[in-house]
Amino acid sequence: MSFVSELQRRNVFRVAAAYLVVGWLLTEVLTTLLPELGAPAWMSRAVILLFAFGFIPVVVLSWVYEITPDGIRRESELDDQQRRTSSPVFAYAMIGIAAVLTVALAVLGARTDVEAPRTRAVNQASVAVLPFANMSANRDNEYFSDGLTETLLHMLTQIPGLQVAARTSSFAFKDRNMTAVEIADALGVAHILEGSVQMAGARVRITAQLIRAEDGFHVWSKNYDRELDDIFAIQDEIAGEVGGLLSASLLGDKAQTLAGVGTENTDAYDLYLQALQAQTKGSYGGLQAAENLLKGALATDPNYIDAKVQLAVNHWKQFETGLIPMDEAIGEIRAMSDQVLAARPDDTTGRAMRMYANTIRNISQGNPESIVRIIDDYEALLQEDPGNLDIRILLSRFLGVMQRHDRILAIYGEALERDPYNAQLLYELGNALLQAGQYRQARNNIRRSLEFEPAQPNAYVKLSQIDYETGDAVGHVRELLNAMQYDPRDHELPARVAKFLYELDLVEAGDDFRDRVLAIAPTSPAAYQIALVREIATGDEAAAIAAAKRAIEDDIDERNFSYGGAVQYLMRTAAKNGNVDETEAWIEQQAPGIFDVYGESVPPKYRVAQGASFDTWYQHLPLDEVKRRGEFLLELNRDIGIDPLDDPTTRMAVHSMRGETELAIGTALDEFFSRPVTADLQWRRTFAQPLYAPLLDDPRIQAGLEAWQQEHAAMREAVRDYLESLTAVEG
Repeated sequence: MSFVSELQRRNVFRVAAAYLVVGWLLTEVLTTLLPELGAPAWMSRAVILLFAFGFIPVVVLSWVYEITPDGIRRESELDDQQRRTSSPVFAYAMIGIAAVLTVALAVLGARTDVEAPRTRAVNQASVAVLPFANMSANRDNEYFSDGLTETLLHMLTQIPGLQVAARTSSFAFKDRNMTAVEIADALGVAHILEGSVQMAGARVRITAQLIRAEDGFHVWSKNYDRELDDIFAIQDEIAGEVGGLLSASLLGDKAQTLAGVGTENTDAYDLYLQALQAQTKGSYGGLQAAENLLKGALATDPNYIDAKVQLAVNHWKQFETGLIPMDEAIGEIRAMSDQVLAARPDDTTGRAMRMYANTIRNISQGNPESIVRIIDDYEALLQEDPGNLDIRILLSRFLGVMQRHDRILAIYGEALERDPYNAQLLYELGNALLQAGQYRQARNNIRRSLEFEPAQPNAYVKLSQIDYETGDAVGHVRELLNAMQYDPRDHELPARVAKFLYELDLVEAGDDFRDRVLAIAPTSPAAYQIALVREIATGDEAAAIAAAKRAIEDDIDERNFSYGGAVQYLMRTAAKNGNVDETEAWIEQQAPGIFDVYGESVPPKYRVAQGASFDTWYQHLPLDEVKRRGEFLLELNRDIGIDPLDDPTTRMAVHSMRGETELAIGTALDEFFSRPVTADLQWRRTFAQPLYAPLLDDPRIQAGLEAWQQEHAAMREAVRDYLESLTAVEG
């Protein structure tokens, strides 16, 4: 009998196959779930190694032992009858034991990482101010109790030597059923300041107490009964007493003189607190409401500097989310920050916003080197005010342009060490991980952010982007619909859905979302963009040309490739129809200087249009000139620290332009087709360009295109079925 036949007779092959199947399933499941459960990174590696090292013993045991009606016997001791009635159950049992041990190890590791008590040293001169409980009958008064907490935090952080837990981490424990000792341990502080607010008519009762976390001892407790028009005196009194107590007993200092809330007008302060609450979600509706509230506060108290600071921040966030155009945002930010700095020249947020407005203006005028300067300036400003989250976010935005992902991750990692329960920080870290291509970690951080602040539409948008990048078309749509529930005023959300559906050739379904865009923001860049994408999807070339021309004639902002996409479509269509000179002249007439590649101070919008025109220039201009333009733009980006060749799509195009066909094919196979088809849903039009003709002769490229064709079709059906299921549920 051959050795192979003997292996078959002893069921070794069957056991090995079963082991590999079980091992693969468990390692796939556990290595996916463990990070979600908070287990340390070594735990996933341990799971894999356990099954890898267990393979040989299981195979050996399956060779040596069999289970018979008389019990476990060595295979060499069995006669023919016993062999016929035996089974490799012993080896299967070993597989089961290994599986159980693996799961137990995983659960233990996850629980150890989540539940292990903290042993870090605690600074005795430290305190966390928990959100004061709203005991009023009217739940709408919650912003008032939260505002009192904000004020106390603001004032206590002014005490030198006193460590005060960040506001966001303190607020993360709001309404949680945890003791003061447990919260103090989680935040790493020695004391907890907590209390309650009860409003009745024109009077308010405030209770405040300071608790020593070590033993739960109430160091200090007091009640305050005041008229509401005396609220600032109450805040000063509470903060002064707590500050004096902590300074005297923990720092050995005398009581500190603490600055208050910046206004003595209770109506202005009331509106300011409501604005802060509205602004936290980052939604269109929230940002607009916050702007109105802040302006109301300033109408009541024109000298309320903190309100002016937040109004500048508000307009930055409105611009970033696409709510207002760049010129309007720059004007508003500069006006507010100038007023802030006139009154408080050292205000770090005011300085950061002024720098931001100036830099965005410079970049829009064709001076991208401003990015390098502002990064250095923001780094210095962050050293001056390390607790300022707005500065960290602004710095990370410009670092992101230069693809300095490691520095961005470090910036948010440092902040989370001092503020671990900050929903905005967790969101920003998730976004940074997304930009760095670390999708699993990005999803984990964004999901954790939603645990602390569920009503974040931008968080759902980022989850949808992760699904898009990983090829989950249904998840992409589902998360965008979630975002729309929290931010129904954001026209870009239904526009994203409509564009995606049009690119999947689901025109009728896309029209439902297009109608929402046209109802909310008919003149937005998103509205122009989906008008063009729709006509492309229907195959109506004349209508698509008209849509693209409208976008250029109306000089829409470049947002999400809306302007550049219109130029690209016109140029590609002109190349196909043989009228490039005529089309290029028309575009130049609408936008003088748009194709001046070598010009100085070229606006970023025009640079995007130039990049979008390269495959047309490849067909229309002498190859030497095309190469010269391409190399010039590459060096222009490298001069400010950006390498466009980091993007595989750009690298494939550049290799093709240079005639480096094998390098282009290698990039396509290794980095382009290895991604989901969502990497380029316009792939048919992309590979139809003559620039890529040499690649199409390679059968591997043809195989990649065929695979994407099948994936595209399957994705289309999955999304259509999902939308139909939603319609059925609603019906």
